[in-house]
Amino acid sequence: MSIRAVITGIGSAISDRNYGSSAAIIGPKGLVIIDCPDSFLRALRDASKKSGIELDPMRITDILITHLHGDHINGLEALGWKSWIARQSGNGIQPRIHTIESVARRIWDRLAPAMDQNGNAQFSDYFSLNILVPEVAVSIAGLRVEARVAEHLIPCCGFRISCDGATLGWSGDTRFDPTHIDWLASADVIVHETSESRVHTPIECLNSLAPELRRKMRLIHMEDNFDQAVTDIVPLTEGEVLEVVGLER
Repeated sequence: MSIRAVITGIGSAISDRNYGSSAAIIGPKGLVIIDCPDSFLRALRDASKKSGIELDPMRITDILITHLHGDHINGLEALGWKSWIARQSGNGIQPRIHTIESVARRIWDRLAPAMDQNGNAQFSDYFSLNILVPEVAVSIAGLRVEARVAEHLIPCCGFRISCDGATLGWSGDTRFDPTHIDWLASADVIVHETSESRVHTPIECLNSLAPELRRKMRLIHMEDNFDQAVTDIVPLTEGEVLEVVGLER
């Protein structure tokens, strides 16, 4: 009873050391990624080498998108082109994108200038789209997925992802929001962002949480100068295999 997630990126938007915050989940019915940042094809290759788990971009069935900042979606262009080119010769699959409506309605505006093929192509030539209704569970590649709106500069959401009694919480980019953390608290492992910014969550805020919450929390979206000594919450590392084991409740 577990979820296996390979961490493909841990960095903030201004990191020059790490890939943007992202992960690949090996689902029962497909390979699911959370966000798709810059240089994502290379991030998958590097994470594959570090983890020993092959993360073939041509096997990606589903993409969970938190929001449209470049450090979370710039890799969609390369991934979309790669799968589109493969399908022209009868190979490959069309990935499905899942996100809330306020995010979904602006994705093609971001991608079209690089992908509309002079007006001859549209979003559906590259991806299919599934709109997530906040806090309504759906099945994605054999995983149970719920989304919740997060507080950020632009529309954004976090996720609860469950399988066989195990649940992974993923905050998405968010200001410190106790109600969002309460929603994530039922997860067995909570991946929470931290950055020193008014539109993100400073580590001091997470340090104020109850010990039992901090113990099951892991950090992501860190700036390059992040000091691990200031907290007892363990940061994630790129290429790490995060095993989320369900506990009896």
